[in-house]
Formats: sequence, structure tokens, C-alpha cells
Amino acid sequence: MRCKNMKRAAALTALSAALLLAGCAATPPSKPEDICSVLQEKSGWHRAARRAGKRWNVEMPIMLAFMHKESSFIHNARPPRKRFLGIPTRRPSSAFGYAQATDETWSDYQRATGHWRADRDDFGDAIDFVGWYIDRAHRQLNIPKDDARNLYLAYHDGLSGYRSGHWRNNNWLKGAADRVVATSGRFRTQLASCGRG
Repeated sequence: MRCKNMKRAAALTALSAALLLAGCAATPPSKPEDICSVLQEKSGWHRAARRAGKRWNVEMPIMLAFMHKESSFIHNARPPRKRFLGIPTRRPSSAFGYAQATDETWSDYQRATGHWRADRDDFGDAIDFVGWYIDRAHRQLNIPKDDARNLYLAYHDGLSGYRSGHWRNNNWLKGAADRVVATSGRFRTQLASCGRG
């Protein structure tokens, strides 16, 4: 009888642990196009975004638009693998997480901020990274902090890539930057309407 109870307790413990881990798994917001819905669904994100905005003096709608474009708010997003003869090969870059930060740039962020425990799949860390990167682009490239289009071009191509101007011949990237501008404008309007601006 005692052995049976111990087995039942062990099974309940395992089930509880599995449910707890499932509850901790980050699911993307159900309506990523509606930033008010996103911030209502994901408690803590609004506070993290406001904190990053104040720290780096960057508008919250611009930072959120970058994350929307990069990952659609999916915590473990990665670039898709390319295929060769139907077999998946290496990913085109080490970009990962909400902000799609590469290994190298994330290390730069950790070194610059002293935030060594920062994780790319943690929303608060990722939004702070976006603010840091925008501030860096502003200081090094003289791009105004409200110029979402050029800031995104520098974010996507890197500071030296932006300086070189290769993006001028990349219609896909220029279109992506225009979509970020549109998204930041939509998010600004939505945030004002729900009182979270």
C-alpha cells in the first residue's frame, strides 16, 4: 500500500512539473498586429518597454515595431534553415530571439551594459537591447531617434553596413524599413487609444 502511494505521489509530482514547465513556455501573443492587445495579454511587457524607452530615450512604438518585424514577438525565433537537395543546412546567421540579435552583437550589448545574464528570449532583455542598439546608431551614425526607417536599415545591416550604403540597392530591405515605419505609426495610434503610450 505504501509503495502504491509513493508511485502515485511520484506521478503527481511529475505531472505537476510538466504542467509548470508548459505554463512557463512563452507563447506568442494572439494578436501581434494590435499592440494594446499584446500588452494586455503579456503582463510585464509594457513596464519593460517603458523602462527601456526611458533608459535609452527611444520611443516605445519604434522599439516594438522593430521587434514585431524581426520576430512577430516569438521568443525563440530564428532565421529559417536553407535546404540543399531537400536536406536542412545551417542557418544563414546566428540571429535569435525577440530582437533577432546575432551572437556577436548580443555579446557587444552585454559587454557595453554589463548585463551578462541577459537572454535573447527574454522580452525585457530583448527590448532593452533594441533601445541600446537604436541609441548606438544615433550616436555613431547621427540618425535621429525618431527616424524609424533609417534606424531600421542600420539595425538590419549593422552600423558598418549602413555606412557603406549597400541597402540603397536592396529593394526588399527598403520595403521592410517602410513597413517598420508604418507599424510604428500604427502602434503609436493604438497605444494612445488604450492609454499605454
